[in-house]
Formats: sequence, structure tokens, C-alpha cells
Amino acid sequence: MYSLIRKAIFSLDAENAHDLTVNLLKLTGNSPLKHLVRAALACPQGTEKTVMGIKFKNPIGLAAGADKNAEAIDGFGAMGFGFIEVGTVTPLAQEGNPKPRQFRLPEAEGIINRNGFNNNGIDYLIENVKKAKYDGVIGINIGKNKVTPIEKGKDDYIYCLNKAYNYAGYITVNISSPNTPDLRQLQYGDALDDLLQSIKARQKILADQYNKYVPIAVKIAPDLTESELVQIADTLRRHRIDGVIATNTTISRDTVAGLKNAQEIGGLSGKPLQQKSTEIIARLYQELKDEVPIIGSGGIDGVQNAQEKINAGAQLLQVYSGLICHGPGLVKALVSAIK
Repeated sequence: MYSLIRKAIFSLDAENAHDLTVNLLKLTGNSPLKHLVRAALACPQGTEKTVMGIKFKNPIGLAAGADKNAEAIDGFGAMGFGFIEVGTVTPLAQEGNPKPRQFRLPEAEGIINRNGFNNNGIDYLIENVKKAKYDGVIGINIGKNKVTPIEKGKDDYIYCLNKAYNYAGYITVNISSPNTPDLRQLQYGDALDDLLQSIKARQKILADQYNKYVPIAVKIAPDLTESELVQIADTLRRHRIDGVIATNTTISRDTVAGLKNAQEIGGLSGKPLQQKSTEIIARLYQELKDEVPIIGSGGIDGVQNAQEKINAGAQLLQVYSGLICHGPGLVKALVSAIK
């Protein structure tokens, strides 16, 4: 069934197909159709898991980028996800980079995007989160506006943290997108120290204000040297960050060289990222053990490679490109198999 749907989806421009899908899921989530979808997919409850102090009904989540504005939470939720991460969201609405900015590599089951955090702003997203009836965990992924100088980037993160704190199950600090100029500089050295120190200080104030603790995760890139990865792990541990998401998209084209669209600028996701993200998870786990839980993301397209990420040290998993290529049946398979 999904093979026919995929053929129709892939006949459209990649971004138009994404927008159409989100709009359909938005309509589904706001109507009794979501119950029919849930019944048709028959996704099992899955294995409950507690990570970052949060109880997840199962360890399979939707990665950020699929529902940037939190418009289709209930529609995605009907597929059986244990958690849904919305965003990346910025303080101000922004259009993102010029179109076209999404490109498929169907032979490799890969996608390149250079969206540039296109979104309607944090206030719009929060209103949608407040309306959602989804009974799983909602993560909110935050970033900085393109017009904000990198040296003032932490102000944007603090602004979004203040807005999102009371409505999020957890909050992800996205410092690893390759599509916002200089953003990845925040992954290193003094810049990372300063950012995380400020975020943790603000988290403490907000925890007291709202009388609840909302965990903070950091999303990192796969394009890190071993020494950079070790340094990041040490920084996450020192600042008592609650979780790390490994990984974002890659700027490497080693696994897709020569394919149509491979030369397009942007972050590559999907199956070409599969092995690299698992290697990053394994190396991170060597450094962090269970001090900072790892959420594995990158190229998950079946039970076998999902289990490889769990074996490497991930406690939770996120999918996005695999959902596009394989449909909601992938969610059912993962929820059924991954403990």
C-alpha cells in the first residue's frame, strides 16, 4: 500500500510533498480520522522506558524537522510514536533559505536539505503544542534566527527556552544544523561552555518558577573529529546536560558520490548517514556511559539498524527520512521490536 503512496509522493517536488503530508496529517489529527488511522496501523503499545527522568510509552520518536511548527502532532501521534520532537523553532518567524532547498537521492534512500530553520516562530509553535491532545512526550527543538549574530546566539536559545519550558516534555538545543551560517561553531570550546552554562542557569530558574524540571538535550553533528567528540562529551558531562541527540545531518558526500543531486549544498539524511551516526553513538557512549543518555538518530530504516544503535548505546531512537521512504509501517515494526 505505502509503495503506491510513496510513488505519488515522490512524483512531487520534495518540499511540496512534505508540506502536503503535514497538512493532511494536521487535518487527520484534528478529526475522528486519527482514530481510524490508529486502528488501521494497529501499532502496539511498545515497551515503556524511562530516560532523562521522563517516562516514554515506547522508545521510538519522530525527529525534529518533520513537524517544524507543531501543526500535526496528533496526526503523527496516531502512527504510534512514543515521543514527537517539533521544531526547529526560532524566536522570530523566518522563511529559511531560497527554494529549491530539498532534494531526494532515491537510489540511496537519502535526502539533502538546506531549509535554514524555516518556521513560524516560537509563539505560533507553542499555541499548537497547547492544543495537541497527543498522549506521548513532546520535545521542542530550539535554534537561533539567521539574522542573529553568532556571538549573540545564546540570547535566542534563552528566549526560546523561556517560552517553551512550561509546555515541553524536554527541550533540544540544536547547534548542529549545517544550514544556518556559523551555527556549528557553537559546538566547540568556549562557545559551547558559555552556551550550556547559560542554558543550565536559566533551566534552574525556570524549574523553580514552574515547580518542575524539564530536561535539556543537545543535538550534535556527525561531522566531528574524535578529539572534538571527546571534548563535547566532556562538556556535556560537566554541565550536567540531560541528554544528547546523535546525530543531525551530514555535510559529507562520501556515501553518495556521483548520484544525482549529491552535489547540492545542505545536510544529508537517511540511509547514507546510517553507519556514521551509529559510530558516533558508540564513541559517545564510551565517553559518557550512562551519565548522559543518548538519543540515536540518523538513517534508521529497519529493525536491524535500529537495534544496532541501541547496542551502540542509544536509549531512545528517532526517525524521519526512514518514515518518508518506508511509511508508517516502519514505526509499527520498530515499536514492536525495540525494547
